[in-house]
Amino acid sequence: MAASPSQEEVDEVAALLGRAPQGAFEVVVRDGAGVPVVIRNAPLLDDGTPMPTRYWLVGPDASLAVSRLEASGGVRAAEADLDPDEVADAHRRYAAERDAAIPPTWDGPRPSGGVAGTRKGVKCLHAHYAWHLAGGDDPVGRWVAAHL
Repeated sequence: MAASPSQEEVDEVAALLGRAPQGAFEVVVRDGAGVPVVIRNAPLLDDGTPMPTRYWLVGPDASLAVSRLEASGGVRAAEADLDPDEVADAHRRYAAERDAAIPPTWDGPRPSGGVAGTRKGVKCLHAHYAWHLAGGDDPVGRWVAAHL
């Protein structure tokens, strides 16, 4: 599970999301001014709901830039440019990291899929880029970084 955030971090992330976070998280990337850019979510929300998105892009500038890239056809372009086997491997590694954080005694529903809960291809450039910024080996995240 993610470490318990401080109240200041909860307030910062809530302001960026426009709502209160629904589960435990850690701020894993901040910008030069100290503003959170990426959070790492616990694999389960506070109510036990599965949370497939381990890394979440919350930084407003990065989120806007990636939104513009997506709006200009970035998802299709990334899928066309990248080796689908490399993308599938990234999904497997992401899921394995997330799933390793589920308590061993948990017997409820579990998150599924890889990056952003998808099993195949590219669904959300934001989630891939967030994982990349947090140090993840993600070919889609690298593609996003090269195209921003």
